[in-house]
Amino acid sequence: MTRLLNSLSRPDRPRPALSYREVGATRTPAALPEGYHLLRYSTVVGHGRAAFETAGAAVTTWRMHRATGARLLADAEHAEPGVAVEISAGIGRLRVGAPCSVIWTAYEEDRVGFAYGTLTGHPECGEESFMVHLEPDGTVRFAVTAFSRPAAWYTRLGGPVVPLLQRAYARRLGQILRRLVRS
Repeated sequence: MTRLLNSLSRPDRPRPALSYREVGATRTPAALPEGYHLLRYSTVVGHGRAAFETAGAAVTTWRMHRATGARLLADAEHAEPGVAVEISAGIGRLRVGAPCSVIWTAYEEDRVGFAYGTLTGHPECGEESFMVHLEPDGTVRFAVTAFSRPAAWYTRLGGPVVPLLQRAYARRLGQILRRLVRS
């Protein structure tokens, strides 16, 4: 990640490229692109304005992701378009990094979150959004929307297991966000 962040902060180095064409497609979850594995996950994490604000802050300051135990490095404290993010998991030489760039954000009265897209070097290719919604009845809902396909030999080899792991990670994020809202 240090290499990724250094390449973004130095104008003499090329910025890693996004690894897919459908940039911003997660803004419209009902119209995700074809040819990808699609993920739509949603869960209730709380109730009321305070729960919404807590959840929104946890999502956009990386707190939710970090609470999973994954290592997350970002070149900004809050999600904003263009921010470089790398999430990695594993130990030592078995650590796998997933470089991304924030594509879009939403800081609205009843909707907060962001989407990041994969950069060259990510084991998958696609985009994923993490949104917190405050519904009219006060229900606070967390939603993950993603489209992806393998970009590395080991994710291609993983075949149908990779989408199962992605869904499990989305569920884990929802559980963690629920816990963060309650604490």
